[in-house]
Amino acid sequence: MNIKQKLMCTIATGLIATLGMSQMTFAAGEFDGQTLRVKFIGGAQYEPLYALIPAWEEATGAKVEILSRKNHFELDREIKQDIASGLVDWCVGSNHTSFAPQYGDLYIDLNGLVSEDVLADFVPNALASSTVNGRLVQLPRHSDVSNLYYIKSLFEDDDNKKDFKAEYGYDLLPPETWVQVKDQAIFFADPPNFYGTQFVGKDEAITGRFYEMLRAEGGSIFDAEGRPVFNSAAGVRALSWFVDLYESKAVPAGVPNYLWDDTGLGFASGTVALNLDWAGWASFFNDPANSKIAGDIGIIRAPKGSAGIRTGWSGSHTFSITKTCETPEVAVSLIEFLTNYDAQMTEARTGLLPTRSVVWDDVVTEFKAADNAFMVDIFKTYKLSMAEDAFTVPLIPEWIEVSNALWPNLQAAMIGDKTVQEALDDAADLATEILEDAGKL
Repeated sequence: MNIKQKLMCTIATGLIATLGMSQMTFAAGEFDGQTLRVKFIGGAQYEPLYALIPAWEEATGAKVEILSRKNHFELDREIKQDIASGLVDWCVGSNHTSFAPQYGDLYIDLNGLVSEDVLADFVPNALASSTVNGRLVQLPRHSDVSNLYYIKSLFEDDDNKKDFKAEYGYDLLPPETWVQVKDQAIFFADPPNFYGTQFVGKDEAITGRFYEMLRAEGGSIFDAEGRPVFNSAAGVRALSWFVDLYESKAVPAGVPNYLWDDTGLGFASGTVALNLDWAGWASFFNDPANSKIAGDIGIIRAPKGSAGIRTGWSGSHTFSITKTCETPEVAVSLIEFLTNYDAQMTEARTGLLPTRSVVWDDVVTEFKAADNAFMVDIFKTYKLSMAEDAFTVPLIPEWIEVSNALWPNLQAAMIGDKTVQEALDDAADLATEILEDAGKL
């Protein structure tokens, strides 16, 4: 059994053991004979939740047919193919606050279908970012923002302290800035056996990482008129950070093809010193059954760029219901179940950031009672980051199309096919064409 499979089995066992039926608001067997076709995000952090579905099926009499379990970028492409072909023959889909604006009227407004009592339990900001043009098109499952994990023993080693100070002129401490991260990553790197850091390198994943670094450098994706301006001096500084680390071999050679499971499993392998990542990996990183660095992990807020701004790209994973769904009441029941208190408590135990307000407090109370200081620190750090550092990508319908113009150019700069300025200029030209075609410019 590989690391990813172990993660899924471990979390799924906990989910089944701890899930109560108290959150079910439907009558037993009320959906007998109904089949709900769904398309869900897959991946190590996400799939274990679906182990709960048999309990919902047993209670309601309905069946769930999962048509897709793909990473969100592949799922997005599949959904767009469905829209183009006119074959949206499924009811529930995984969604995200960054992706939702592009889908038009694919998904129904949940206002009036999800009860006010249920909605009142959610974090208001999560519901606000789940709303597009006044329509609540998604029910938030969990929120995301990234902070910096690091291997503590590397920073506690006396030889490392002495050698780093001699080379860089300042003390080796958990980094406060991204310049310090780059210094430390290059210092710790010993390729191909060990790397200073890593990052995702394709799809909207690298676009988002570049965007938050751009913000930290004082830049913007668009100006006040909506015109692309990421090919600025701030954009050059932001992209150069990735390029410099790649060229110095402080990151694995494969990062241009990395997505989230690659970085999460890479850090758990014990071969990466510093790792900007989501909270949902926290318990996995600290589990000796899955991770070679368990018990040796520190966590700090994401560092600052030259503008004194911390990185904080954020959003929420969600569930939506299609307008073609013939049984929306069944679909509402399922997404309420998959986002209810018990489900969110169980996911929060792994580190996933809840969208129900009370779960933030209750899970920390539980961690304290269990003397789990690591997870208490995780939630303390991420709660502060969500409150003070988090920001979304531009929530416009064209965002993913702009991202698809941007990220191949970011890759091209990383691997040396284009200079940093050429890559950003080419991407800005493409993004401008997209927005002009959409009538935005």
